[in-house]
Amino acid sequence: MLRNYLKVAVKVLLRRKFFTFISLVGISLTLLVLLVATALLDQIFAVKAPEVLGWRTLGIYQMALRGPEMNYQAAAGYRFVERFLRPMAELPAVEAVSAFTTPETAVSYLGGKKIESELKRTDGEYWRVLRFDFLEGGPFSAADDDSGRRVAVISASTREKFFGGETALGKGIDLDGRRFEVTGVVADVPYLRLASYADVWVPISTAKSNAYENELIGNFRVLIVARGRADFPQIKAEVQSRLREAKALIDDPQYDRLTGGADTPFEAAVRILPLGAEARRTGRLLWVAFLGLAAFLLLPTVNLVNINLSRILDRSSEIGVRRAFGASSAQLIGQFLVENLVLTLAGGAIGLLLGALALLAINSSEIIPHAQLAINYRVFLAALATALFFGLLSGVYPAYRMSKLHPALALQGKAS
Repeated sequence: MLRNYLKVAVKVLLRRKFFTFISLVGISLTLLVLLVATALLDQIFAVKAPEVLGWRTLGIYQMALRGPEMNYQAAAGYRFVERFLRPMAELPAVEAVSAFTTPETAVSYLGGKKIESELKRTDGEYWRVLRFDFLEGGPFSAADDDSGRRVAVISASTREKFFGGETALGKGIDLDGRRFEVTGVVADVPYLRLASYADVWVPISTAKSNAYENELIGNFRVLIVARGRADFPQIKAEVQSRLREAKALIDDPQYDRLTGGADTPFEAAVRILPLGAEARRTGRLLWVAFLGLAAFLLLPTVNLVNINLSRILDRSSEIGVRRAFGASSAQLIGQFLVENLVLTLAGGAIGLLLGALALLAINSSEIIPHAQLAINYRVFLAALATALFFGLLSGVYPAYRMSKLHPALALQGKAS
C-alpha cells in the first residue's frame, strides 16, 4: 500500500505543478535558514577538536563584582585564578585546570605591511586540556611560562602571513614590538570556538606589565576538566564556595560580593541573559529557543496548510470517487500525509543543497574567521527531523478535512 501511496503522491505533485512549486520554495527556504543556524550552533557547542574534552569540561568565562548600587562585569582576574581556582586541580573530582586570557590584538609589521593577530596568553596546562593538531613542532611548557620565555605557537594562517610556504619552527616573529620564537604551528581554529580560537598563543608571563597579578576581575578565562560529568555538581558547588571566600579580598566599598560560576559552553552562553535565577536560566533559554523555532515555522506552516487545503478543493471529485468505492478515512489521511511528506522531503533535499552552498560561501568569505561550517551527521539529522515535523504538522489538518468530505458532495465538486 505504501508503494501505491508513493506512486500516487509523485503523480499528483507533478500534475499540480504550481502548487508544488510554491510549496517547494517555502519549504526549501525555511530549511535553508534552519540548516545554517544549526550549523552555526554546532560550530559553537559541539565537542570537536581541539576541545575534545569538552563533554567533561566546565569553564569560568564571566565574573562580576556586585554591590548595592554598582556592578562591574568582566572575566576572572589572575589573583582569583591563582589563589582559588588553580588549587582545585588537587581535588579528586578534577583532572586539570587551565587559565588563558581573552584574545587581544597584537600588531606586527613585515616589509612595511601591518599585520594584526588575535593573541591569547595561556599557561602550560592549556595544551593538555585542549588537543590541538600540530603541523609543526609542539607547545610551550609550564616551565616556559614560569620563566617568562618569549615563545609562541602560531596558527597555519599566521604562518602563511609571516613566512609564506616556508617552515616557521625556530624562527622569530615580532608582536607589539617584541620578538617571540615560534615553537609550534597548529591548524586554524574557527573563531566561534571560544576557548581555543586565536592566531598566536604565548605564555601568560610574557605580558608587558605584571599589574594583572593583583586583579580579582580581569581578562582570564578558566577551564576545569572533570574526571567525569557526574563530578559537575561538586565542582560547581566548590567554585561557588571559593567565590564566597574571595569576598574578603574585595577592597572597594562599592562592592560586597564576587559572582560567577563554572559552566558548560551552553550555560556560559545564557549566563548573561536576563532569564531569572541562575539555576533556571538554561531551562528557560531552551523554552525561549523552542518558542522562537515554533514562531519561525508558524508562517510557512500556515501557508503550506492553506496550499494543501486548496489542493484538496481541487481534488474533491477524486476524493468523492474514492469514498464511493469504499476508501476509509484512515486510507485517505494516510495517502495525503504520504503526499505531503514526499513534498516536504523534496523541499528538504533542495534546502539541503542550498544550505551546503550557503555554508561553503560563508566559509570562503571569511565573514567568520576560519569558519568550518559543514553538514555533518548532527546538522543533517536536525534538518531531517525538522522536515519530517514540518511535513506532518502542515499535513494533519488538511488530511483530516479531506477525510471528512461527504461522498455525494465531493462528487459534485463541493468542499462541504
